[in-house]
Formats: sequence, C-alpha cells, structure tokens
Amino acid sequence: MNFPDIDPVIFSIGPIVLRWYALAYMLGLIFAWNYMKVLIKPTPYQIKPLDIDDFIFWATIGVIVGGRLGYVLFYKPDYYLSNPSEILAVWQGGMSFHGGFIGVITAAYLFSRKRQLSVLHLADVIACASPIGLFFGRIANFINAELIGRPTDVSWGVIFPTGGPVPRHPSQLYEAVLEGLLLFVVLFILSRSPLIRERSGFLTGAFFAGYGVARIAAEFFRQPDVHLGFLSFGTTMGQWLSLPMVAIGLFLIYRSTPTPVK
Repeated sequence: MNFPDIDPVIFSIGPIVLRWYALAYMLGLIFAWNYMKVLIKPTPYQIKPLDIDDFIFWATIGVIVGGRLGYVLFYKPDYYLSNPSEILAVWQGGMSFHGGFIGVITAAYLFSRKRQLSVLHLADVIACASPIGLFFGRIANFINAELIGRPTDVSWGVIFPTGGPVPRHPSQLYEAVLEGLLLFVVLFILSRSPLIRERSGFLTGAFFAGYGVARIAAEFFRQPDVHLGFLSFGTTMGQWLSLPMVAIGLFLIYRSTPTPVK
C-alpha cells in the first residue's frame, strides 16, 4: 500500500508552526504527567503531586538535551564534529531514545536528591509512565515517514516516500505496539501488585528489560541508519544500545528489595 498523504505540519500561522512530532512530545508528557499522579497515590511512594508537577519540567529538559546529544554521539559523531554549529539545530530532526532515556535518568537522580526523595521510587513511577511517550513518539515517526522498515512482501507493507518504490515494514507501528502499548500493559499489571510495588527498583528493572527486548526485536524489521548500516553479525546500533538495558533491567529486578512503608 502507498504511504498515506499526511502533512508533517498540522498548521502554521506566520512563523508559528505546529508539527505532529512536537504534538507527540506534548501529548506524551501530558498523559505521562497525569498518569504518574495516579501511580503515587497508594503507598509505599512518599512522593507528592507537587513533586510530579515540578519534575515534569526537569524531565522535559532531560528528554530534549539527552535525546539530541545521544543522537549526536551515538549515530553521527563524525558529522557533528565537523559541523558543531548544527548540534543545536533540533528542528532539523535527529533524536535518540537511548540518549533521551539517559537524560531523564540524570534529571530524576538530580531531582530526587534535591527533594530528598527515593531515587528508585521516583524511577519506578517514571518507568510505568514512559511507554506512553514512546507510543506517541513512534506514531509521529510513522507520520513523518522516518525510521522506515526493511523491504518486505507482506500484504501490509508500505511504500514510504523516503524508501524508494519497494514496500517496507511499517516498523514504527511495530515499535508503537511493542515499546508503547504492550510494555504499558505489562507494567500496569505489575504495578497493581502490592508486593511488587514495595520492591523498590522492580518496575524500573522491568521497564529496562522490557524496552530492551522490544527494541531488539523491532530492529529486525527496521532499516538501519544509512550512515551506519549493519554492524557485526548483521546487528544494528539500536540492538547494541539495548543490550545493556536488558542486563541492567535484570540486575535491578534481582536486587529489588521490599521498602518499609513510613
């Protein structure tokens, strides 16, 4: 099937332009923000709604700065070393999930220290809400016809305007389902268990491991970046960056311990 004719710009008024990608970021943050407030109500979390309100600003900065720097360092270091003035040109595209993830972790650590909150408690709440942003982000990737899939002969293959005349996997939608919907449901079910909620770091570990596995699987259908191509043994950069997440996630699950309710 041909790619639907979707304008990446929703509307523009003079110099003001609203793109689907920007809307995805805003919706992801808004829904995650409100969902985190729901998650902190039961014990053992000693986090107040006002803490969540304030943290969203920190998280937004972490996502943008971390996502951009991650893309620069992980995917095109040589290019940006030669063109440093373009590092800040985020409107030209180029964001990395792994970089944004590191940015949010850094923001959560600094914020929890400032507010004297449990780092792992805050991380568990963030972990459960993160798939919401991932879902909207992947839908935006599809609308922008970016991060396209590998050539395929399946009946639902899409001919992307940026991928030549051959049908390709709509890998962005695969990732929306795996990294977004499925991971959200798994974490939602786990978070409903009082025994798991009391094990600080368990939900964070489940997110790490779950995302890592989902991303590794999705990468088998996603076309690698042109300037990187396939790496050793036919793997991709996304898979290599996800392997440590699986390992760290399993470690956090193993080391999670019950937290006494204050």
